[in-house]
Amino acid sequence: MSEPIAKHPAVPYIAGMAAYLALISVDKYLPFGPLAQFALRFFLVLAVLIFVSRGVITLRPSHTLASILLGVAVFALWVGPDYLWPHYRSHWLFSNSLVGVPKSSIDPAAKANTLVILFRVLSSVITVPILEELFWRGWLIRLLVDKDFLKVPLGRYTPLSFWVVAVLFASEHGSYWEVGLLTGIIYNWWIIRTKNLADCILAHAVTNASLAAYVLKADQWQYWL
Repeated sequence: MSEPIAKHPAVPYIAGMAAYLALISVDKYLPFGPLAQFALRFFLVLAVLIFVSRGVITLRPSHTLASILLGVAVFALWVGPDYLWPHYRSHWLFSNSLVGVPKSSIDPAAKANTLVILFRVLSSVITVPILEELFWRGWLIRLLVDKDFLKVPLGRYTPLSFWVVAVLFASEHGSYWEVGLLTGIIYNWWIIRTKNLADCILAHAVTNASLAAYVLKADQWQYWL
């Protein structure tokens, strides 16, 4: 481990998320089209995960089948309300100035670009599950137990850490905050159950892959905020 990272052990856990958010925040200022933006975001975040976070990433789930099934169940949770009640998302609780509206961030013209969609899917299925699980359930949920978070075993439960992370996880999902909250609760429970971040990464990746397939197959782009 390099000396800067040894002095700041949180860096590998937060670097991917920081890079991802930074790139999203400057997208509109970059003189690139959607393809270059999505490709740049994917490759730069992937590079950060490889060169900065590699030492804390584990990709060996201990409950592979259960994690896959959990990921599919969470996907069903995401699309179920809108499928059963088509106007559900138009309620003011889910469409307002605070949480936004269920509208895709992808430019309509870019939806026909195969490479744009490819990089959007790659980010959703590969880099996002890793960077989010490192940040939320690898770092923050433990930091809220003890500032020396490395002393806290993965999966340690305290009410404060569990619910704060679940609520913050919900807040990043805009008008889908309520299913984001349920998803945060489920993923938090899964890290407590498995004690293995790889299981959460796998479940998260399966959820995102299932949602990506649904977006493209059913033309439901609003799920890609």
